[in-house]
Amino acid sequence: MTHVDRSPFRAGLLENRTVLITGGGTGLGRSAAIKCASLGARVGVVGRREDPLKATAGEIEKAGGRAAFAPCDVRDAASVVAAFDSIEASLGPVNSLVNNAAGNFLCASEDLSDNAFDSVVKIVLYGTFNCTRELGRRLIRAKQEGHVLAIVTSYAVTGSAFVLPSAAAKAGVLAMMRSLAVEWAVYGIRLNAIAPGPFPTEGAFSRLMAGDLEKEALDRVPSKRFGEHDELSNLVAYLLSDASPYQTGD
Repeated sequence: MTHVDRSPFRAGLLENRTVLITGGGTGLGRSAAIKCASLGARVGVVGRREDPLKATAGEIEKAGGRAAFAPCDVRDAASVVAAFDSIEASLGPVNSLVNNAAGNFLCASEDLSDNAFDSVVKIVLYGTFNCTRELGRRLIRAKQEGHVLAIVTSYAVTGSAFVLPSAAAKAGVLAMMRSLAVEWAVYGIRLNAIAPGPFPTEGAFSRLMAGDLEKEALDRVPSKRFGEHDELSNLVAYLLSDASPYQTGD
């Protein structure tokens, strides 16, 4: 889907940022990667499928930015360490992280298998912990300030039927960001979460909005429209920038 870029930012806003984005090869992660790179950030994208990562990094480099990619299963702590090492070898020390990798599907909760629940929770909750802990360890060791963002969802607060594993995991991520915002403030590490409503993508959105569900979702949005990718990626850029130095735990 093509969106009109309405970026309100000056050129070079993120030129002192090296950003690692999980799930950065597709969807909202890809949009955030391209936005950050367009504002001067060095961007590393990680995920399980190499082809989309390579394509996103290639698009950034073609536009004159600096990018790198690394295959990574965020559920596995050793894989996360290896991905950070690979990105840092290409771009230098990472100082910003966007936890975007996720998994979700519609299912009646009584029909969930052990593996179905486990899979979503490990990608969303364990994956966010693995990546956040790894960046935190590196920043604290280097005595450097940094930034962590987590992409959660509006139902991380309200709950939602038929997406129980995602709702539970995203609520845990939200608590993680708020908890670490207090614990790591002394190190100059800021942590925030973004909870978007429906933003069309080829991944989760297309799976979750089948049939009449898309119209029902649109009817619940007061503005009667879905979000556009630049509206979310602009928020990512703002929260990673020096424009929001006091905003944490939000």
